Amino acid sequence: MSVITIISILISLCAIFAYVNLRFLKLPHTIGIMIIALVISLILLMLQLAGFEMATYAREFLGNIDFTETLLHGMLNFLLFAGAMHVNLADLKGQKWIISLLAGFGTLFSTLMVGIVVYYLSPLVGFNIPFIYALLFGSLIAPTDPVAVMAILKKAGCPKSLETKVVGESLFNDGIAVVVFLAILGAMIDGNATVEHVSGLFIKEALGGAVLGLILGGIAFFMLRSVDNYQVEIFVTLGLVMGGYEIALLLHTSGPIAMVVAGLVIGNHGRKHAMSDRTRHNLDNFWELCDEFLNAVLFLLIGAEILLLDFSQPAVLMGLIMIPLLLVIRLASVALPISLLRQVRSFSPYVVTILTWGGLRGGISVALALSMPEGAEHDFLLIVTYMIVVFSIIVQGLTIGKLVAYSNRQG
Repeated sequence: MSVITIISILISLCAIFAYVNLRFLKLPHTIGIMIIALVISLILLMLQLAGFEMATYAREFLGNIDFTETLLHGMLNFLLFAGAMHVNLADLKGQKWIISLLAGFGTLFSTLMVGIVVYYLSPLVGFNIPFIYALLFGSLIAPTDPVAVMAILKKAGCPKSLETKVVGESLFNDGIAVVVFLAILGAMIDGNATVEHVSGLFIKEALGGAVLGLILGGIAFFMLRSVDNYQVEIFVTLGLVMGGYEIALLLHTSGPIAMVVAGLVIGNHGRKHAMSDRTRHNLDNFWELCDEFLNAVLFLLIGAEILLLDFSQPAVLMGLIMIPLLLVIRLASVALPISLLRQVRSFSPYVVTILTWGGLRGGISVALALSMPEGAEHDFLLIVTYMIVVFSIIVQGLTIGKLVAYSNRQG
């Protein structure tokens, strides 16, 4: 099946599902698309039990899509750049300590705690997970994805400072979690899983990505400032994202972190000093459309991914256990840094509760789980990951707005 055919089918399905959701379900855009895809996938599985083979054709179609390659080396660079472009650097600086602690300490803390919990609990469900695999799972389930909740938070009147925390944490912990995952995976493949080796890989990826993003963002800034043609300037930002990500891969630095830093440079200094009002308007519309389109496709794929999974009793049981435990670990990773900073600054009411419940897991976790080495551990942890992601998007995503509204009334 050609790439054009795959893209055509995905866009057509997204258009239909988006219309159905807007017309009848009236759920948040991305959540509605995912739920429709999930329901249709479940219907296909039930029809297969009745002797109809439509699920087989759907599996064959999905088998042509490399989810990991599509997201990690395709969609993710666009999504992070688009997200960073719309973050005000002044707001980010005002929240820099809490965002740094949530994205840095929170990601590493969650990775370690989830790894320990999975390592000791997995034998109780009848499946032994090596500690290195447990840590790998901890790193892939650590990143939060606010895409599905940002529109809800804004509609519910979420305080600007809290919105900045959610977006800022997600942008940076996505990049950090990918770096941690790749460092652990690389150490596992090389057979050198020492703390020193993993730490060295992490520093090289993270710092290298930040420096590269700053350099590429600076080059693009000077190019944008020297012309006043929005078509050309859109091309420049596209080249920055696509070419810059490939450069990061060649240099073995973090592409996600590079794209976040480059997006912040263009979205702030570029927006103020290198663009006319017309260019700024067209550039914003272009990247907002890219963001919406890619997220629609991503959530469609998440919902349809259930057709490719082979659920086993131990994995399902582990998933049911990890859903509440992961929320407890998320609570601790949020409460600890905020408790520390409460000594020197104030926070919005219910900030810990909202950040905990709003810490949705999304496509990055599924893509990283799919990229684990093939084997029994891969299949087991993929099921656990999928269950956590679906629960967080549907249950947490559809209730976070009510939680924010309640906190506003109480505040």
